[in-house]
Amino acid sequence: MRYSDIITNMKLIITTLFGLETPVREDLEACGYLRENIEVTDGVVTLEVKDSTWALDVARVNMWVRRGERVFFQVGDDFKAETFEEFFDGVKALPWNDFIPKSYAFIVNGFSRKSALYGISALQSLTKKAIVKNLCAARGLGDSGIIGEDRNIGEVKIQFGIVNNMVRMMIDTSGNGLHKRGYRPLTHEAPIRETLAAGMVTLAHYKPFGYEAMVDPFCGSGTILIEAALLACGVAPGKNRHFAYENLPYIGKEVRYQSRDEARDLEDLSPMDDIFYWGSDIDRRAIEDAKANAERAGVGEFIKFSVADAATRTPSSLESMTGFDRHLVITNPPYGGRLMTPEEADDIYRMIAKTNLTSDGFCKKGVRLSVISPDDTFEVATGHKANKRVKLYNGNIKCQLNNYFKLKK
Repeated sequence: MRYSDIITNMKLIITTLFGLETPVREDLEACGYLRENIEVTDGVVTLEVKDSTWALDVARVNMWVRRGERVFFQVGDDFKAETFEEFFDGVKALPWNDFIPKSYAFIVNGFSRKSALYGISALQSLTKKAIVKNLCAARGLGDSGIIGEDRNIGEVKIQFGIVNNMVRMMIDTSGNGLHKRGYRPLTHEAPIRETLAAGMVTLAHYKPFGYEAMVDPFCGSGTILIEAALLACGVAPGKNRHFAYENLPYIGKEVRYQSRDEARDLEDLSPMDDIFYWGSDIDRRAIEDAKANAERAGVGEFIKFSVADAATRTPSSLESMTGFDRHLVITNPPYGGRLMTPEEADDIYRMIAKTNLTSDGFCKKGVRLSVISPDDTFEVATGHKANKRVKLYNGNIKCQLNNYFKLKK
């Protein structure tokens, strides 16, 4: 039996940081997927793909999604469960034997929101028991059968999601989170996640090669600028890493090779006439790490890093440095509770505002500003309301991307 005979209208589930759902949809549309086949909900983007191509679709989505966290495929259909018995029966009815190869170990994680069932450890245990029951029946082992599991042979990571009493069972195809691109073994203190950095670039409405230089005066390990350069050069974020689906026999390694070859054909790393990306940090070690990370990502020639105090990066100094008369200053400065006290963070926010904004909160000529901060702390500290705010999460910290783009008339 071919696995494609089993599967109809396979759904790929891409989990996201809250606030990055729309950018993930845009990632999928850039790959050629139609919006009518994409569904966006809080923290989740669902893509429906053809049963004849779903394995290659798994590889392509993992290869190209810049702002998503993980890619799963759904096992069976959603089902309703308000009791543990309904949950057990619903899980047991799914076609697990088609997706858990013999001797493969399988582990279960999950979450529950706004639902009657919320005991996660109990639900994990029930899921495991229901799957074992299913596999024993499918493999003719009887009710007292034993399912052998050997992680040295292979592993399947299963996740359940329960929202409003509807259960969805999924299998992870990514392995390590998609933010682990493979270029950042060197990190400065409290580095921003790559997927969030890529999302910030988009949400700041940055257009590659649009006669505007991008500047990060608190660049740390260089992540925001590296992600912007990768986007501009059309480099697939998953090009230099491996994925969990490669060890699943019904997907395999060949689709990764195909998607990687496709990605290499689409990228353009030819030399640029100008340097569009400029990063600085007061910490020399951070700059050394940023340079190494950019080289590892393949965009070292496109970013200029230097040691400098952010307070010196005024609009006039930027124009002199970059040769551009327009700049997007985009940054993730240190903030209270992460690297310093809230009072110290407020001082940094006020310095950023003084350097880039007028006293009444408009952008100084030649710059626009995009700063991520916990909630509205940047606005409160500076007294300047952002022209556009986007709610995001940096890890478990609820944040806000503050975009300033208006000039005083």
